[in-house]
Amino acid sequence: MAKIRIQDALDYHSSGKPGKIEVVPTKPYSTPRDLSLAYSPGVAEPCLKIAQTPEDVYKYTAKGNLVAVISNGTAVLGLGNIGPLASKPVMEGKAVLFKIFADIDVFDIEVDASDPELFIQTVKAIAPTFGGINLEDIKAPEAFEIERRLKEELDIPVMHDDQHGTAIISSAALINALELADKKIDDVRIIISGAGAAAMSCAKLYHTLGARIENIFMFDSKSLLSLERKDLEGNKLFFGSHKKSMTLEEAFVGADVFLGLSKGNLVSKQMVASMANDPIVFALANPDPEITYKEAMSVRNDIIMATGRSDHPNQVNNVLGFPFIFRGALDVRATTINEEMKLAAVKAIASLAKETIPEEVIEAYGDKNISFGREQIIPKPLDQRLIYYVAPAVAKAAMDSGVAKNPILDWDAYENELKSRLGLGNKLLRNLTVKAQSNPKRVVFAEADNYKILKAAQFASDEGIAFPVLLGKRKRIEALIEEYSLEFNEFEIVDPKSEEEEARRLKYGLAFFEKKKRKGFTEFESIQIMRERNHFGAMMVELGDADAMISGATRNYRDVVRPAIQTVGTEKDVTVVAGLYILLTKRGPLFLADTTVNLNPTAEQIAEITNNVAKTIRKFKVTPKIALLSYSNFGSSPGEDSVKMAKAVDILHEKYPTLCVDGEIQANFALNNELMMEKFSFSQLANKEVNTLIFPNLSSGNIAYKLLQEMTEVESVGPVLVGLKKSIHVVQMGCSVREIINMVKVAVVDAQNK
Repeated sequence: MAKIRIQDALDYHSSGKPGKIEVVPTKPYSTPRDLSLAYSPGVAEPCLKIAQTPEDVYKYTAKGNLVAVISNGTAVLGLGNIGPLASKPVMEGKAVLFKIFADIDVFDIEVDASDPELFIQTVKAIAPTFGGINLEDIKAPEAFEIERRLKEELDIPVMHDDQHGTAIISSAALINALELADKKIDDVRIIISGAGAAAMSCAKLYHTLGARIENIFMFDSKSLLSLERKDLEGNKLFFGSHKKSMTLEEAFVGADVFLGLSKGNLVSKQMVASMANDPIVFALANPDPEITYKEAMSVRNDIIMATGRSDHPNQVNNVLGFPFIFRGALDVRATTINEEMKLAAVKAIASLAKETIPEEVIEAYGDKNISFGREQIIPKPLDQRLIYYVAPAVAKAAMDSGVAKNPILDWDAYENELKSRLGLGNKLLRNLTVKAQSNPKRVVFAEADNYKILKAAQFASDEGIAFPVLLGKRKRIEALIEEYSLEFNEFEIVDPKSEEEEARRLKYGLAFFEKKKRKGFTEFESIQIMRERNHFGAMMVELGDADAMISGATRNYRDVVRPAIQTVGTEKDVTVVAGLYILLTKRGPLFLADTTVNLNPTAEQIAEITNNVAKTIRKFKVTPKIALLSYSNFGSSPGEDSVKMAKAVDILHEKYPTLCVDGEIQANFALNNELMMEKFSFSQLANKEVNTLIFPNLSSGNIAYKLLQEMTEVESVGPVLVGLKKSIHVVQMGCSVREIINMVKVAVVDAQNK
């Protein structure tokens, strides 16, 4: 797992606009008429409609897609009772997860009420605002009563995710683990370490699935819940049916299943070794599990193991469940989240783990042969199919159990609607991150005597995506590292001008001379030019001393591109290098080219650039749908640029008939499918979601992407150099640390591919 430093976490939350969420209008508001419709007098009309028919609130307001994440701060993460104010960052974080995974809007509500009755009455009083309520970080046993009362007294979905999220995901994992172990749930002996809200909910759900009470041995911080104890009540009393007490070590002997929801390093190797054949171990304490994955696997080769960590197989992560459970519940206007809906989620998640894994998920997790088995008993969090597997299952269970007010009639249309909510741009970056982490590479940071570059190198090291090679003056780099208290897991400093690099300069210079001796370079010049960091860094990549290089934050773009082309050259059959920019939009990633290299390419060069860009986009597991842009639509206004783009399209149609590409066309038609269908239904792009824009010259491409960067709130990645033989990429001058990190991820994945 990536190392998170205290100051980094504080900077993340405080930089720019404080916090992690904001409210964004969904209707026009730029004119006086818009404001009159949004507020007085126009707003009176929907108010009257809702007063007459209360269900119309779902038609005229955001209630139907709005969830409250509510806490009183009495059990926040592993931090304990830190109060409502201190819980707010966590609630905002939960809001982010709801939005990015299921497109659900959230208001986080922190209630200053440790008294359960006051908390219940407060939530009831504000409930009309919301379509659902997610209770969060409320301590047991009060959490049980709070959820029970609110479920009984409100007519919207209510769920305490701390209780049910882990129960649902671990139950799905348990179903599949038992199948692999060839065991039946009503026969297995289950040990549970922990007796809080999550552990209790897990035990109850396992019991619902068929586990027998007498086979569940639950331990709290004191001892086994048993009849010998006189301090048990409520849920603890329900699971305290054993006549005699025993130690955790004794309970492990011959046990089939262990569920840990307690604290790290509680279970020894010997305890795992004493379990029955094909033991199932869910060590879910975070960040330190009850026993580490490495320790458990070292004593048993027949173990089926899950943890709460992302760096091991079978991560039990609540994000596999709660966004999609609420999505399904909201979409049918369920009045509650009942047992039938939770069981439907369990079965849907378990079922998805057995399906053939999509190629993009396999790619994201490191080109492993992921398939149903001991290392794949639950889906991966980045599996995009979760939303349209789990949400429909929950929605159908709500309908079948009679709690749905707005039944779904067209399931195919519903699935398509869910797919449109995926937020594909963000998923592309998450996939890049996981892919880079699966096989990190040595990355040369050619401007390492710059603070932003050093900070990005530190983050890349912390995230486990790169092993930084820091180029520059050693004393300057070391001084910056000390000044800003930077830490690296692993790094190397290389000063190209230093005496200690004289031998390497000679080696690199002679190799460079062999490539360029008939292209204007002398041997002396070739050796001398290795004092220049971009040539030196590029030769490190060319000769295999590094895998990728990042430069450009303090240099003119062409001063970085030229050494890269001179040193590593282009891929086979590539005659023109191009710059590709990626904008991560809600509709998905938008690719723009050429934005950085070629001043005024010919039609033939544009055709080559387009084909090379398409190849690159496919490596991101995205199908390119390409528009060649101009001021003209299919010959409507002939001119030098429009004729050139039309000719490029003809070349592409002839040479690459399977490529989805058309033009010349104006940008608004390319990006507006309704306009395209209305005016140009004959086009290959009609009824397609265009995701790639090719510009006629550098001026138009560069201006367009810089305008979009400044005028829209989208995350950008790039420019990605397309056509080089090795992974060398150039960030733009003045870029942010985050933009540099994104480019490092691209560079690492590019190096993996090459």
